Amino acid sequence: MGSSHSRLWLTSSIVVCATVSLGLGAGAAVAQQRTADEQPSEHAVAQLRRMIEHAKQRVYPALVFLKPIQEDIESGETRKREVLGSGVIITPDGLVVTNHHVVEHAVEIRAVLSDRRQLPAKLLGKDPETDLALLQLEGLRPDEQLPYAEFADSDRLSSGDFVMAMGSPFGFERSISLGIVSNTRRYMGFEGRYVFNTFIQTDAAINPGNSGGPLVDVYGRVVGINTLALRGGDGIGFAIPSNTVRDVVQRLRRDGRVIRAYTGLRLQPLRDFRSNTFVDSDVGVLVRDVAQASPAQEAGIRPGDLLVAVRGETVTATYVEDLPAVERLLADLPIGESVELTIRRGSENLTVTLVPEERGSLDLAYFECKRWGFTAKEYNEFSEPTLSFYKRRGVFVSGVKYGGPGYRAGLREQDILLEVAGRTIETIDDLKTAYEEALAKKGPRKRVLLRVKRRQFVMPIVVDYSRASED
Repeated sequence: MGSSHSRLWLTSSIVVCATVSLGLGAGAAVAQQRTADEQPSEHAVAQLRRMIEHAKQRVYPALVFLKPIQEDIESGETRKREVLGSGVIITPDGLVVTNHHVVEHAVEIRAVLSDRRQLPAKLLGKDPETDLALLQLEGLRPDEQLPYAEFADSDRLSSGDFVMAMGSPFGFERSISLGIVSNTRRYMGFEGRYVFNTFIQTDAAINPGNSGGPLVDVYGRVVGINTLALRGGDGIGFAIPSNTVRDVVQRLRRDGRVIRAYTGLRLQPLRDFRSNTFVDSDVGVLVRDVAQASPAQEAGIRPGDLLVAVRGETVTATYVEDLPAVERLLADLPIGESVELTIRRGSENLTVTLVPEERGSLDLAYFECKRWGFTAKEYNEFSEPTLSFYKRRGVFVSGVKYGGPGYRAGLREQDILLEVAGRTIETIDDLKTAYEEALAKKGPRKRVLLRVKRRQFVMPIVVDYSRASED
């Protein structure tokens, strides 16, 4: 910080010295500087106000205040809760873009429009990996044309550009905050989340309730969808770039979901400052790991290899910000078809053939075992990579009701269900069947034997639900 201040002070000093060298007295130089500073600033403020008003008039009518009713399963029982979020209308017939986390597990979605009408919204599709969702407003008047916002090219954004975050922070309808673009390529990826795009970082205030609202440029065009804020960080918020939003929206309209290929490659940039990893190469991306039983492992790719080409196209990820482009390239490979990859192992280039699988979903089924006092959810290697280490896919305990039968029996969150009443559990449907069969059995002693995996240990758990209330 000190060196930055020093550089700023020196630059200012150079400007002052140049002014004095023209023969002006010190007082005249200061007076001229003050006049030059005051007049342009008034003009700039007026111009900025006009641009803000123009942008507001173009986008405000398309803002939507969302009130989804979500099901929460984390406490071990299903509870309904109302959450607050934002969205933006992108077509005259009422398509709305918002965040996936705003409508996740929603059983009902209400939307408040700019004219104060409250309409139901239907979920058309969602993509947890980019945290985007597409809604359709219902109950519109016949042939009604709604105001809608237009997308800009987010690739043309630069750090320092003015932007406005619009939405409903903390449920306050139609709010606007002004800031600048702090960074256009902020990487936020971690296993299975946000690995396919970088984010726009901005100091325009983004708070709870802003999620799903538009980030708007001074021309009144949507450059991003507000998504994240850094907890404890002052003026650090993140938006999904509009070019990513447009691509995902197109796929959701066509398929209702985003279909991606899976290779099993876990990648790392050539120069990773976080892990102090530096690879002496100008091309390629480092293979950090290879998932077990994945297409990449079957193709013979090893950790430490350099991936240098995909179907003849050279790939390079020098820094973390370069990773999403490679991830998208791999995700768009044809599923079930053989593709050639070029890897560098030591000083030798090798060509390997890989057959991508379809990437598993992060939006998985869940179920409440009400009489047994716990909730369960399906998982895979993308949604729960830690659990997948012990069992690649299956069903795990997502919540245990305090004091309930499962809690008294010693069942804990993150336990993997292997068997219930003698039935092998691989999916939520298996669990539903086992649950219904167990409850249908007659007799005064209401007990069920579960076999669970807790990390590397397999253990039996007997749940006594004799005192549990009837469904």
